[in-house]
Amino acid sequence: MTLAVLLVAVALIFCLAAAIDLLAPLLRLREERAARDPAAREQERPPRDARVAAAVARLELAPRLVSAGLADRISVRALLAAKLGGALAGVLWAIVIAPATPSRLAWIVALALPAAGFLGPDAWLEWRARRRLRALRASLPDALDLLAVGTAAGRSPLAGLAELGSGDGPLARELAVLSAESSCGAPQREALDGLRRRAPVREVAVMCSVIERSRRYGSPLADQFREQATALRGSQRRRIEEQAARAAPKIQLAVALLLVPSVLLMIAAGLLANIDRFLAGF
Repeated sequence: MTLAVLLVAVALIFCLAAAIDLLAPLLRLREERAARDPAAREQERPPRDARVAAAVARLELAPRLVSAGLADRISVRALLAAKLGGALAGVLWAIVIAPATPSRLAWIVALALPAAGFLGPDAWLEWRARRRLRALRASLPDALDLLAVGTAAGRSPLAGLAELGSGDGPLARELAVLSAESSCGAPQREALDGLRRRAPVREVAVMCSVIERSRRYGSPLADQFREQATALRGSQRRRIEEQAARAAPKIQLAVALLLVPSVLLMIAAGLLANIDRFLAGF
């Protein structure tokens, strides 16, 4: 019991050390300003928002929200509060669970639970980002076909992208943002660069490069969009075939480890239940 409490205390000390490490640049800045004139120090004191922004920049929370497609729904302040709340909840759970675990595992529990609470929102954002990128890749071939038809009919690519932005899904939302930026007067190159940053997928970057190259050099778009759509469907087909090929050994392993032992146990149970009949003739 005493050892578990000591380990929880050590975990709290590590959490405080991590917080001090995050605030170290701000502390150094304050020490530098302390050597200056007191009046100038009062005038140049950084506001609280600057301190929060420094912590957010150190943890790289804003790019993770953009990659997950949640920048317009979850603020960086809310994400930072969730991470700190998760760490605090991990400490409380460690205080409850660590005394009930064996002494050899108590320190692992005391350290792992606060760390898991702090890193849990990051893992969730990473999962959302991967799922979003898969959805972007899956919906891109159909969008390229529609763009090919529109450009072959004489429409501009931005008009086709704006029409695609009225649909549903991650790609449609990003194209709607691109259309809104273009409507507000942003140059086409800047709007496409913003789309590349929000959707860090190689296929989207290729599409943006094709549009930009056509704007600069006048190359035809319809054929390039069709070729890209065909190549994307071929890569998706190969990816599905690879997943199916990897699934067969997994199914065989499950059959060998679960179904076969269960059938053998049922046969053994039947034999044991009727063993007196088998031995009656001997």
